[in-house]
Amino acid sequence: MTGQKGLWDEEERLEKLAEKKPSLRHLTVAIPWEKFRPLLESTFPQERKSSAGRKRIDVIVMFKMLLLQQLYNLSDGELEFQVNDRRSFEEFVGLGVMDSIPDVTTVWLFRERLRQAGITEEIFQMFDTYLDEKGLTAQGGQIIDATIVPVPKQRNRRKENEDIKQDNPNRLSQKDLDARWTKKNDVSYYGYKNSISIDVSYGLIRRQVVTPANVHDSQMLPALLDPKNTEPMVWADSAYKSKQVDSFLKEVGYESRIQEKGSRQRPLDAGAKERNRERSKTRCRVEHVFAQMEMAMGGKLTRCIGLARVRAWWCLRNLVFNFLRFTQNKYRLVKAQ
Repeated sequence: MTGQKGLWDEEERLEKLAEKKPSLRHLTVAIPWEKFRPLLESTFPQERKSSAGRKRIDVIVMFKMLLLQQLYNLSDGELEFQVNDRRSFEEFVGLGVMDSIPDVTTVWLFRERLRQAGITEEIFQMFDTYLDEKGLTAQGGQIIDATIVPVPKQRNRRKENEDIKQDNPNRLSQKDLDARWTKKNDVSYYGYKNSISIDVSYGLIRRQVVTPANVHDSQMLPALLDPKNTEPMVWADSAYKSKQVDSFLKEVGYESRIQEKGSRQRPLDAGAKERNRERSKTRCRVEHVFAQMEMAMGGKLTRCIGLARVRAWWCLRNLVFNFLRFTQNKYRLVKAQ
């Protein structure tokens, strides 16, 4: 017969759970959560109109809920269920077994509050400044690339979109009027693009832009260049290659290491192929970012409608990737000392 479990049994259980999910433990310890509190609090009124009713849930708890959602790509409903169901998730967000778990509506409203106030982008930039303070300044040059962000397919014609815009708000909230179709390798995709710039030395996302999927990758290059990077080299795949891009980079002081592009009439010569092979050894590192989002962070399917919400969603997602990458870099640097 099993005896009654005590406090030490509970602590031992939590320790085992932490060992099963080391990423959650590393995030809890390594990320400076309290640095974000003033910014998160700024989206709420400074004083409550009345002391009646339940107190507002702590903003750090809500912020961690949103990051946990991005870490596993959960819907709002699934997030509520998983935090209720999994002790490790509950422990990560800072709640106990006797605490109430934020429901679907509370999660959605908090995310909307951050989006409307433009806080997600500010938090991303704040963490980038923190990386500089910790000695992880962007260096080694930068790699630029984009990945397609799929959303549920809608086949509205242009006339239908115009009618929907003039329709009632309830119908409008269920229709994505900003997503677009694009083709890649003769396959059609519907949604958006997440364009990023990472630094070569640490593999952290330093710049980000989200656009409809039909916007060409090269159009986003000027917005993605990170002036803080200590080295002038820029790597990218051949989609970014053009005389205009090369001239622009040279004019603003960057060294182009973009993959060269051949054609049926003008195939690449041996020298160009060798340069591409050499450049690929560095450029491929950006693919590791998208691979981690696809394989370890629950895929890229986006659970919101409209460009503004997709931008806020992917800003948080890119931030979570940086959080994970920061913990890896931090423990690597500590080990090297």
